[in-house]
Amino acid sequence: MATQPKTLFEQFLAPLFERLIDREALIRLRDSIDWPTQIDAFTDPQVVYPEYYTTSNFHGIPKGYLNIDAALTYDPITQYVLPPGETWVRGSLVQAVQGSPRRLLDLGCGTGSTTLMLKRRFPQAEVIGLDLSPPMLVMAAHKARVANLEVTFRHGNALATSFPDASFDGVCATLLFHETPPAVAKAILQESFRLLSPGGQVLILDGNQRTLRATDWLNTVFEEPFIRAYAQGNVDAWLGLAGFERVRTEDVFWLNQLSYGLKPRSVAEPTPTEPPQDWAEWENPYPGAGPLPQPA
Repeated sequence: MATQPKTLFEQFLAPLFERLIDREALIRLRDSIDWPTQIDAFTDPQVVYPEYYTTSNFHGIPKGYLNIDAALTYDPITQYVLPPGETWVRGSLVQAVQGSPRRLLDLGCGTGSTTLMLKRRFPQAEVIGLDLSPPMLVMAAHKARVANLEVTFRHGNALATSFPDASFDGVCATLLFHETPPAVAKAILQESFRLLSPGGQVLILDGNQRTLRATDWLNTVFEEPFIRAYAQGNVDAWLGLAGFERVRTEDVFWLNQLSYGLKPRSVAEPTPTEPPQDWAEWENPYPGAGPLPQPA
């Protein structure tokens, strides 16, 4: 039987990461955590995994984010793939949060990197991270303990959470949408609309759709089954269809983008808006607003 050709990730990036990652440190970290007990503690038996999540190959790791290896290696690898720096990129979302929110939800929180940054900036707020992967939640909770930050992490599906209506001031997602089918991303925004109180803010940090469309080779570097479909979409349009107003997307360096919008203050039911055919003609709801601060 003919063997499948190696992906670009397997041929070039995986060997590079092997050199960059401190394997001994990862082994010590792995051995310091009681994975079976912790995973069992986080697993909600009521959560149903969507088929795309259990059958897709994320980053070349068998079982994707349900694999302990994914939780262990996510942070060491991510620091090298978010130019000009992971903290700065994630910080663009954190700094864009308006006002003094009392309750924040981080959807698809993964290992909790953005979640913990939100808690540091808003120490008085209740910050909750939600993810489908118990191993990732174990790592997130470990990081919170080390940082001495009080954050709640829960097992759940971002497109159908169990939280009450209008129970959050802010809902965000970092690097989530490019790892889901577009229909799921749209459903997550509808769920975010439901969860937000009137005037609440949604923030989506992810790959720059315009850049990904123009540089298709980036889509083949990592094993991301839905990234091409994501690149062909438009988060602004998805936000508008979910009912958000004052929608805006801005570049974060060149590889990422930050999209955000507000839930109308006077709304009884979501009233999705029909986007114009040419999104380049969409009126800028933030006239005079400057771009994100550039890295030093």
